[in-house]
Amino acid sequence: MSKKTFIAGLIIVVGIVLVAVNFFNSAIEYGSFATAIKTMKKIQVKGEWVKDRSSSFDTEKMQFTFFMKDDNGQIEKVVLEGAKPNNFDLANSIVVKGKMSGDYFHATEVLTKCPSKYEGQTTPIKK
Repeated sequence: MSKKTFIAGLIIVVGIVLVAVNFFNSAIEYGSFATAIKTMKKIQVKGEWVKDRSSSFDTEKMQFTFFMKDDNGQIEKVVLEGAKPNNFDLANSIVVKGKMSGDYFHATEVLTKCPSKYEGQTTPIKK
């Protein structure tokens, strides 16, 4: 086997390994806060913002803190690395990606689902 063939094969194998590692690191399953506490792995949790609990933004640490209730009704403190998402106040549901860290959920990303401007609208039928 020539040296060029060996190096090309090695580069292909390393590339396949890197793609596989990135795929498994990016594939995050949905769960609840209970699952996040039990597994301590990175997970996505769907729920809603608990508006009657405090929320704040720490400008020194660049962290947004709020409380969220998951679909099972469990409420946990969430600390997001970064600023409050633009449409956070309008969202009717949110998804946080991250993992439990002590007594709070450490989120690396927050996705918001806002009500559609088309929801609830009906078009009258003309006769």
